[in-house]
Amino acid sequence: MATGRTHRPATRSRGIPEATVARLPLYLRALTALSERSVPTVSSEELAAAAGVNSAKLRKDFSYLGSYGTRGVGYDVEYLVYQISRELGLTQDWPVVIVGIGNLGAALANYGGFASRGFRVAALIDADPAMAGKPVAGIPVQHTDELEAIIRDNGVSIGVIATPAGAAQQVCDRLVAAGVTSILNFAPTVLTVPDGVDVRKVDLSIELQILAFHEQRKAGEEAAADGAPAQAVGTTNTAVAAKRQDSATDQGPDGDVPAVMPA
Repeated sequence: MATGRTHRPATRSRGIPEATVARLPLYLRALTALSERSVPTVSSEELAAAAGVNSAKLRKDFSYLGSYGTRGVGYDVEYLVYQISRELGLTQDWPVVIVGIGNLGAALANYGGFASRGFRVAALIDADPAMAGKPVAGIPVQHTDELEAIIRDNGVSIGVIATPAGAAQQVCDRLVAAGVTSILNFAPTVLTVPDGVDVRKVDLSIELQILAFHEQRKAGEEAAADGAPAQAVGTTNTAVAAKRQDSATDQGPDGDVPAVMPA
């Protein structure tokens, strides 16, 4: 089976825009659900609604893949699943290492969606000597001293960082130096990487703060509709939002964050 070290997805060389690439997993998720229900074809309108985009944008995205559907019939679900999976590189085997096996790292290790989407957790790595050898999701945790050898021996090009913020950059530097060229960062900090290294950041506290903003705005609109002073409502809800934000970003003594499963 091909590995991530020797084969790269074709999306960049084919000139597919990054915005389209970002939507391909949404289409694939919707198509996979249709495939599991044995739905043979789907219209652009139906698929766009399931993916949360408009149909014109979907048709434009699919044109980059060379798929235009059949008038009056729609798109072949199984073929689109294969086509999008191929473009995303999911028909290959992508070995992944997860660094930082606290609450979040352990939750990621236990996530069953990796294997079904073309990713294989090759190793779990942690700096705590007491964690070494302990099985998590059936995989023994290895110490960070072995990081470079693990990456080399497994041909790893994708690393997941789930460490506390203070350790993330150092871990990132070691991953990059060892040959990792794509990083999924769950640590609440911005990483600095050289050209040629891709970083995707998942910050749970930021997402919660954005939700707090929308909750505050909705509460203000409701109060204004009821005739309450808008300024007082905004002040009250700002305090509530700040309290939520403090709670969302609060970490334990080991820097763990709440375990949340990827979509």
